[in-house]
Amino acid sequence: MSRVANNPVAIPSGLEVNLNGQGFAVKGKKGELQLTIHDSVVLTQEEGELKLAAKTEETSAKAMAGTMRALVQNMVTGVTDGFQKKLELQGVGYRVQAQGNKLTLQLGFSHPVVYVLPEGIGAEATSQTEIVISGVDKQKVGQVCAEIRGFRPPEPYKGKGVRYAGEYVRRKEAKKK
Repeated sequence: MSRVANNPVAIPSGLEVNLNGQGFAVKGKKGELQLTIHDSVVLTQEEGELKLAAKTEETSAKAMAGTMRALVQNMVTGVTDGFQKKLELQGVGYRVQAQGNKLTLQLGFSHPVVYVLPEGIGAEATSQTEIVISGVDKQKVGQVCAEIRGFRPPEPYKGKGVRYAGEYVRRKEAKKK
């Protein structure tokens, strides 16, 4: 049984919430997001809170209520504060430049890798080896970071590659003669 769905989602001041049937939209100072609530879940708004509940007593419906509650909470957090993730480039000659909605990455290939950011996502190169990806949609921010990391994941012998800030890469010992 999901206990996550039992917790209501608080609506901060300055947030515009719109419920129509299974559609849910939220608008805040950072942006606007929309979500279609699953058919087995009921979403209600009461006294500055959003409450989610399963329509039936089935296990799958209760689990989906917890999932929908987490998605709604992430939407509310995204339009009020936003989400951000940091990536680090480690390796000789590895660097990044951010220009508008494009990232130019030098990752040890014979050519630079140009990554075009999707709409709603911003990137800032705080230094030549650090990138901060930010946006209102948590899933999109994570997906963009995963795609950038996928160009050159950290390898276990020298540790070179693109990694999340604070990520531990387990190092292997080189071959011995």
